[in-house]
Formats: sequence, C-alpha cells, structure tokens
Amino acid sequence: MAQVLEFKLPDLGEGLTEAEIVRWLVDVGDVVAIDQPVVEVETAKAMVEVPCPYGGVVTARFGEEGTELPVGAPLLTVAVGASADGGAGTPALAPGAEPAASADAAASSEHSGNVLVGYGTAGPAARRRRIHPQSPAVAHPTPNATAGPAPTPAAPAPVPAASALVAAAVTGTAAPGGPLPVISPLVRKLARDRGLDLREVRGSGPEGLILRADVERALTARETPAAAAAPAVDTASAGERIPLRGLRGAVADKLSRSRTEIPDATCWVDADATELMAARAAMNAAGGPKISLLALLARICAHALARFPELNSTVDTAAREIVRLPQVHLGFAAQTPRGLVVPVVRDAGTRTAESLTEEFARLTETARQGTLTPADLTGGTFTLNNYGVFGVDGSTPIVNHPEAAMLGVGRIIPKPWVHQGELAVRQVVQLSLTFDHRVCDGGTAGGFLRYVADCVEQPAVLLRTV
Repeated sequence: MAQVLEFKLPDLGEGLTEAEIVRWLVDVGDVVAIDQPVVEVETAKAMVEVPCPYGGVVTARFGEEGTELPVGAPLLTVAVGASADGGAGTPALAPGAEPAASADAAASSEHSGNVLVGYGTAGPAARRRRIHPQSPAVAHPTPNATAGPAPTPAAPAPVPAASALVAAAVTGTAAPGGPLPVISPLVRKLARDRGLDLREVRGSGPEGLILRADVERALTARETPAAAAAPAVDTASAGERIPLRGLRGAVADKLSRSRTEIPDATCWVDADATELMAARAAMNAAGGPKISLLALLARICAHALARFPELNSTVDTAAREIVRLPQVHLGFAAQTPRGLVVPVVRDAGTRTAESLTEEFARLTETARQGTLTPADLTGGTFTLNNYGVFGVDGSTPIVNHPEAAMLGVGRIIPKPWVHQGELAVRQVVQLSLTFDHRVCDGGTAGGFLRYVADCVEQPAVLLRTV
C-alpha cells in the first residue's frame, strides 16, 4: 500500500529561515526519483535546487512561484510506492481525513540517506501537531484519487491547494470563520510581540495568506498619528512597491546592522598608480595567464593586513572582545543582475597573483549566473570594493558586518601630479578605508592606508615582504 509522505522545506544552512520559490521542476502527477531536484528556491544567500529524499508520485505542490515559505513549511507530497497512472497502489483520502503517513513512517528503502542541513531521512521526525477537532478538516490533495462523489450534500466544499497549506500550517487560535491564514512563525511572532490581532490583517498572499509585509504595513498604519490621515489621498499605494526580500532584503538587513552596531570612520588618500599599471602591463607582456588589477590590489591588501592585523578582526560584542583572525579571507564586491553580492576568496594571503586572478574570475562568473553557494558568500574577514568600475572617484564604504574594515578603490584616470619635483600627467587613484573604530585608532588605520598607497605607487615595496 502506498504511503503519502510530506516533504517540507529543509534548513538550507547559514541561519536562513525562509526561501522564495523561483521555479518548480516537477508537476503534480510526475514520478520523481530519490534525491531528484524538485524545486528551485532563492534564499538570502543564493539560488538552490532542493532535492526530494523520497521516490514516488507527486500528489500535491504547495506554493506558487514567487511565494516565500519559512523553513519547515510543506513543499510537496509524494505517494511512495504509487504508480504514475494512479493504480491500486495509489492511496485515496476521504474528505476530512488526515494524511495516511508522515516522513517518519517511510520505509528505509523508499528514501535517501543524503541530507541537507537541518533535515534527514534516517532518524524519526517530530510528530506533526493535529488540527483542533473544531477547525475545518483539510483533505490532503491527491489528484489521481478515484474516490466517488460525496455521500451527502453536507460534505465540505473542495479546498484549493494554497488554502489547504494555510489551514494545515495554522497552530494559533482559529478565527470564528476558520483558521488564521498565516504560515510563517516569524509573522505570528512579530504580530504577537507588537500586540497585533492577525484577524484584523488582510493578507496579500495567495488565497489571502498573511505575509510579513502585511503585518508590517498594519503596524505602520496603527502607529501613524491620526492627524496624518487628513485628505483622502492614498499615499501608501501612490508609488511602486518593491519587497525587501531575498538578496535585496539580506543586503538591507546587513547594511542596517552595520550602521547600527559599528562605530565606523573613514580616511582616504590619493595615490599615483602609474607604476602599478606599468608593472601589470610588464607582467602580462611576459606571457602566461593575464594578471588582473584586482588581483594585484588583493596582494597589496594581504600584505598590509599582515602588518596591521587589527583590521583583520571582528568584535565579539557578547564577550566584549576583539578577535584577531589568523587567515585572510578576502571578500570583493561584485555587481550581478540579482544585485550586489560579496563572494569570498579563501586564504587570499597565501595565493599568488595568478591564483587570485583565476579565483576572482571564477567567483565573478558564478555570481553572474546566480549559482553562488552560501559557503561562497560567508566567512570573509576583509572586503575589497573596486567601485572605480562604475566611473566614480571616491566613496565612503559601509563595513561588511561582522568584519572590521573595507578598502574602496576609485577609478584610475590621468591627472596632473607633481612627480619628482615637476608637474606631470600621472595615473591617479583615490583609496578610501572605512574601519571599525573599536578595533583600532586612527593611527593604525592611517598606517594601513598609507602602506597600501605606498605599494600602489611603488610596487617594488612588496619585494621586501616576499
């Protein structure tokens, strides 16, 4: 006899609590194999294909493309042991019946031993909480079921898949007309902490699903002084509304946290990059793989951090300690169609210019394709931001929390410059360093920036550290 198993959105690691459905890779009625990717989701870190640990026939999908689901919400159900044409092995659920089985009832031969972070198929899963008897019963959707017509006219009307998902996920107190249309525990907690009754919130999601944006909008409206709502002009819907979620939401959260927690300061200096550009041209003219300017700047940063390790650190606020980090994992800002991301080059301090060039190229291409993994985007200890590619001279970078500093590099352009006592046209660049003032004072930050500028002006300085 077939068993209907529910596959929930797994914990994708790195503390991620939700993901947005980008593209379904299977349809209801499709036969899936163990560990076959079934859906592509976008997290705050990267695009991920999620494999299903069960093999069988897909009986239901939960969530349309563009829907944001929390970790632990149902993704789909699979009839294990069922045939694709819905034969005798396909279980049919009567209206109001609960699923025949859950993930912990699967036979070991019907699921994979492979796991994602936070879920697996080898150990018993926590028992699902039953819906309160007074709540409307939810039928588990099985499109191939052959159950006959309802025996009595009083049978409940069919519940759409999205409504079933909402009802099945409800754990709070039901409203008089039925369960609260809210899935995310984060949304329920936000409303509870702010004293907001979710029965008063109108959901903008599928089937009236209440999203976090709906709760935040209700809270804002409640806290706005009554005098502000004078003329009958709906300013809330006057402009285009772009949700701060996914990658954009993660960037917004990180930048806000940096500004809130880090007492940063910025210093900058102009440097004559003529010799650095000449050195790069000579290296590339000698044959072999081409060396990028970013790789040379990364080498300079690595040597500068060896001299000023205070800037390769982080602050443990709970312990009130500065933690100096032994390796240099260099992040670099990369603009992609999805937005700004900061891939990380591991062990940048031990790499050659050629190795750095290759790794920058690989991570940049992966970022443009949207296939960076969470590991590619985390663990950085210092960030290099070359905003000169946008045609600007200077900026005051925001420190990439929880790092302690970021070096910004403007465009390199010909400018009048006093060289060897005479006015000349030289290739000039502006360098700016934003740093966490808790880890060092201005003298250390200035010394770091001056050493970087000296290496840019006279690359031979690096020979003394080889």
